[in-house]
Amino acid sequence: MSTPQAQADAGRTYRRYLSALMLHGHAGAKACGLGASDLYALNILELAGPMTPGELGARTGLTTGPTTRLIDRLEQAGYVRRVPEPDDRRKVIVEPIGKPAELDQVMAPARQKVGAIIAGYSAEQRELLLDYFDRAAQAYQEAAEQLHDQRKSY
Repeated sequence: MSTPQAQADAGRTYRRYLSALMLHGHAGAKACGLGASDLYALNILELAGPMTPGELGARTGLTTGPTTRLIDRLEQAGYVRRVPEPDDRRKVIVEPIGKPAELDQVMAPARQKVGAIIAGYSAEQRELLLDYFDRAAQAYQEAAEQLHDQRKSY
């Protein structure tokens, strides 16, 4: 059984990890001339694929105006393009344009270090880590949706 002190230490360690992760994301975005929301949106598009501006806004938590400006910035920087939706030419789809080479170059050192850390674990431990990441991502996504829904009800 873990003690209250051990739980507090684990919580602090986890918070320190999340803070470092966010700091790195902000620094990486800034190094590429992007904002943190821009980097976040690019990540969403890379993971989920092309989507409407409305879907991107919902996933980033931005309203219509800021979403439009975000897409404008990403389009100007050459990271995304707007294309007509094939089934409804009145709609627009935002799609990433290839891999952002500069961003990959900026993020590569941390990704390589984390990859080396993970590679140092046994296959069973790596499986456990990846299971945790999948389940934690789902938990955070659900919590974010709940917060968004609560905010809408006020």
